[in-house]
This record gives sequence, C-alpha cells and structure tokens, in this order.
Amino acid sequence: MLLSFATLCFMCRNIRTLHNFEPAATEDEVRSAALQYVRKVSGTTKPSKANTEPFERAVEEIAAITSRLLEELVSNAPPKDREIEAAKARARAAERYAATG
Repeated sequence: MLLSFATLCFMCRNIRTLHNFEPAATEDEVRSAALQYVRKVSGTTKPSKANTEPFERAVEEIAAITSRLLEELVSNAPPKDREIEAAKARARAAERYAATG
C-alpha cells in the first residue's frame, strides 16, 4: 500500500516531551502522544473496522502507562515553562525553514 506524502508527514509528527512541565501534561496531551505512537507503530492513521478495537485498546493502554510513568518520574531540574519552550521551538523552526528557503 502506498501512502500519500500528506499521510506520511502527519504520521511522522514528533511526539513531544511531556515530563517536567508546569503545569503538568494533561490527559489530552498524554492521549495524543499515545495515539501518535500507535499510529506510527501500526503504520496507519485510521484503522480498518477489523482493527479498530485493538487500535483503540492500545491507545488507551499506552496512555495509562504513560500517565503512570509521568507521575513516577522525578527531576532535579526546575519545571519547564510551556510558553517559553514553544517560543524556542518556533524560533528553531523559523531558522530551519529560512535556511532551506
């Protein structure tokens, strides 16, 4: 099966770091990361009817494990600020795209 360029780009989106942020990662952020992981591993963004149940079960199980991991991790570093990290990412992207354009 050939995948379109748009599908590949969507599937290759980076899973963002969720640990050591203030405020802590939300349930939606954890589920989004789990969904992205399952999409990447399975090679599909939308499973067939036959695979919907195992796909969704995997997302839920990975989200639960990820939540537990995030609750148990400790860090000596001060929590990162989401807005500052987002601004840094935008600056890196602008620099990267300016270099290619």
